[in-house]
Amino acid sequence: MCSLALFPPPLPNGQTTLCESNNELLSGNKEDTQNASPLSLHFPRESLKLHSRTESSSKAAFLDHSETLWMRSAAAWRDGGLTGLLNEITDSDSEVPKWLSVGSGCILALLRWISSFHSSLFPHLTLSCEDMIAEFSQVLNWSDCVVRAFAWHPHTDKFAVALLDESIKIYNPKSTTTPTLKHRLQRNVAAMQWKPLCASALAVACQNCLLVWHVDPCSLSTRPSSSCAQVLSHPGHGPVTSIAWSPSGALLLSASPMDTSMMVWDVAAESCVPLQRVGGGGVTFLSWSPDGSHVLASTPSALFRVWETRMWTCERWPCLKGRCQSGCWSPDGSRLLFAVEGETVIYALTFAGAPAGVSTSSLTGPQAAAVVADLSETTFHTEDGDLIVGGEIQSLSWDPRGERLAVLLKGDPQATNRPAIIAVFKTRTSPIFELLPCGFVQGEPGVEPRLMQFHPNFQHGALLTVCWSSGRITHVPFYFLSSAVPHVALSGSPSLLHPLERPADFANQSLFTELIS
Repeated sequence: MCSLALFPPPLPNGQTTLCESNNELLSGNKEDTQNASPLSLHFPRESLKLHSRTESSSKAAFLDHSETLWMRSAAAWRDGGLTGLLNEITDSDSEVPKWLSVGSGCILALLRWISSFHSSLFPHLTLSCEDMIAEFSQVLNWSDCVVRAFAWHPHTDKFAVALLDESIKIYNPKSTTTPTLKHRLQRNVAAMQWKPLCASALAVACQNCLLVWHVDPCSLSTRPSSSCAQVLSHPGHGPVTSIAWSPSGALLLSASPMDTSMMVWDVAAESCVPLQRVGGGGVTFLSWSPDGSHVLASTPSALFRVWETRMWTCERWPCLKGRCQSGCWSPDGSRLLFAVEGETVIYALTFAGAPAGVSTSSLTGPQAAAVVADLSETTFHTEDGDLIVGGEIQSLSWDPRGERLAVLLKGDPQATNRPAIIAVFKTRTSPIFELLPCGFVQGEPGVEPRLMQFHPNFQHGALLTVCWSSGRITHVPFYFLSSAVPHVALSGSPSLLHPLERPADFANQSLFTELIS
C-alpha cells in the first residue's frame, strides 16, 4: 500500500491553491484567491454578534414569587422529566410526607446509579450538548469554527451557511437578496441539507430538534418569519448531529448520539418512525447513497450499520480501533468509502446491484472491507522546513462524477509543522476502482480548513468548497473532462492568472487499483 509520499509536495508559504488545470494543481497569492470566484465570502469573527447570556440566566431579571409544590412539580416535569420531578420532591421534604421524600430520593439514587453504569459503557453520554456535537461533527474544531455548517443546493448555485451566531444565510449569485434565517430553537447547528427536487426546503439539525425552513426563492424578504420553519422533534432525540434526505426527497433521516434510534421523518405529515437496533449507544453520522438503496449509519461505538432501504434491514460492521468517523458513496451507490477514528487509512465496501426480479433482502453484502489508501504521516522537505502531512481523517467528500475524492486530515493543533490539510485524489470507478494522487489544497498562511463540500452540479469537472478557520469560504475548481462522458475533442482547461508551475511527475502513479489489490 502506497502512502502520501506519492503526492506532489505542499505549496510554499504564501501560496494558496487556485484550481486544477491540465492535471496540475495551480496556485497563486492571496489576491489571486480573492479574485478567483465571486462566490467567495468572508465572515470575520468580530462581525458576529455572539450570545453572551444563557436562557437560564434570564430568570434573574424577574422578581421572585412563591409557587405551590404542584406548580413547581409540573414545571420540573416539563423541564427535566422524571429526574427533574424526583429532584423537586426530594428537595421539598418539608412540604411532602416523609415516605414520599425518602422514596423519591431512593428512586433518584437508583436512576443515577443506572445512568453512571450506562455512561461507563458509553462515555459520550457524560458530555454536554455542545461537546457532543463537536465530538461527532464532520466540521473540524466545530466549537470554535465561525462557519458551523454549509450546504449546496442540489440543483442550483445557491448555498446556505450556518454561522457561529446561530444565524443561517442563503446566498444566490443570481439574486441581490440574502435571506437570514433565525429561530429561537435554532441553536448549535450541526448540519444542513437542501431537499432534493425542491427549490425551497432546507433541513437544519439543531440542539433539540430539526427545523425545515421553507424559503421562497422568489421572495425579496431578507428576514423570513419563523413561521416559515417546521419544527420536528421527538423525546430523547437530541442533540441532532446528522441528517440525510432520500434522493427523491420523500423521507428525511436524523441521528443523535443520545438516541439509539435513527428517525425516519415524513416531513409533510410531521411524523416519524424510529429504526432502533441494540448496540452502538446512539447514531452519530448518516449518509444516503445517491441511488437511494443504502444508508450508512455510524454509532459512537466501534461499529456502524449499512441499511438497505427497501425492507429496512441492516448489516453490522465492527471496527477495530474506534467509531466510523466519516463516509461517502460513489455516484452509482455501489461503493462506500469510510474512515475510522484512530486509524490513518481509507476503507472501501463494494455492494453488488440486485438482478432484475431479485429482492435486495435476499442478497448478501460485502464480506470484508478493503484498504484503498494509507494516509500515514509523511514528511515533506520544503523551503520553509519540514512539513508533516497525514494522520487521522476528519471527513471525506466525493464529487458527484466520482472522479475527485477530498480528504480532510486533522493534523495536530499543538504542532505548527503538522497542519490540518485537504488531500485530493483522482478516482475512477469504472471499469475498475482506482485511486491516483492529485495534490493538497491549502489556504492562506496560518489558516486551516474546517469543512469541505463538493458542488453537486458543476459542469466543468468538480468544484470543492472549503470553509477555513478564518471565516473565509473559497471555491477550488478542478477542471477536467469526465471519463464517463464521450468527448469529440480534448480542449484545454480554462486558464488562471499567475499560475505557479507544479511538477507533473505524480500524475500516473496509482495509490490503489483493484487489479493489484
